[in-house]
Amino acid sequence: MRKSIRLRRTAAAVALMAVVALAALGLAACGGDETSAESGPPASDTTDTIVGAGASFPYPLYSKWGSEYAGLTDVKLNYQSIGSGGGISAITAKTVDFGASDSPLEPTELEDAGLVQWPQCVGGVVMIVNLEGIESNELRLTGELIAKIYNGDITDWGDPAIAAVNKGVKIPSGKISVVHRSDSSGTTWIFTSYLAAAAGDVWTLGGEKEIAWPTGVGGKGNEGVAASVQQLKGSIGYVEYAYAEEAGLATTQVQNADGEWVKPSLETFTQAAAQADWAGAEDFYVVLVNQPGATTWPITGASFILTQKEQADAGRAQTMLKFFDWAFTQGGAAAEELNYVPLPESVYTLIESEWEKSITAAGGPVWPL
Repeated sequence: MRKSIRLRRTAAAVALMAVVALAALGLAACGGDETSAESGPPASDTTDTIVGAGASFPYPLYSKWGSEYAGLTDVKLNYQSIGSGGGISAITAKTVDFGASDSPLEPTELEDAGLVQWPQCVGGVVMIVNLEGIESNELRLTGELIAKIYNGDITDWGDPAIAAVNKGVKIPSGKISVVHRSDSSGTTWIFTSYLAAAAGDVWTLGGEKEIAWPTGVGGKGNEGVAASVQQLKGSIGYVEYAYAEEAGLATTQVQNADGEWVKPSLETFTQAAAQADWAGAEDFYVVLVNQPGATTWPITGASFILTQKEQADAGRAQTMLKFFDWAFTQGGAAAEELNYVPLPESVYTLIESEWEKSITAAGGPVWPL
């Protein structure tokens, strides 16, 4: 069993290395067509390619799902990792079939833009460091320490406040090189929403997709932040967990809302996901940061799909929804291999009921088929 798990994770890591390399080059996922988010989806009679753009947070998973689905159906997924802000802009402009964002839109925003949204997966944002001699999850950080590092109050790894929660850990002193996102980012929204919730007396910049950072250097996408931390000695950054795993970067423990020290893992992300009240949330607007629970990872978030309520072409809409239905019902194992939390059946049943009610073409529903 242990050997089987190792083999599956090795295969997943190899696949992830390939898709992240594609993202860094700005190529479309899952082969073939290179229609850009700016140029729009293929012609309305083309139903063998689904075009999406947006968050880099779920990119490894969407790429894996797209590759598997293409092998089963010959329907390709062309998903471009351009950041949540770019995904929202693209779907609002109707240049893609769907946008993806890790920061959900408020119900009023959805109504104004004529959009519908739903969660597609849940994952964890983790702190990554490049410190000589520090192994993964050896370093401990509180929300207050992270906030002070990112607002420039703590600038050296030898700071007594860091040492106080890391007794017995030999942390090399030296300047802290802060790395953050340079683009409009849902991962940043999750991260800064966490800082606002966990250390609001220190972090006063709020939870936003774009921040006027007081310090540090920017990287584009999760892949850009991971690459910068990999290159800069003494650096710290925040990325979706799959990117830390792929790059072999050291993650940290973080103190959660219950005061417990937790390590990032599928299990601790799942504990946070279990707190979500999707049935009671208007338009699936849920924030998962700083949730209670002794084993809950505090920097957890959902990644959302956005699409037009009124679709220009019923066939294309059905092709898209069939893919997401397959991902819900058949893509759980792939999600877990990359340390994303698949949504339970009770949630995707709610989502598909929303499709039936809200997504139309020529005035009629496009789902169920």
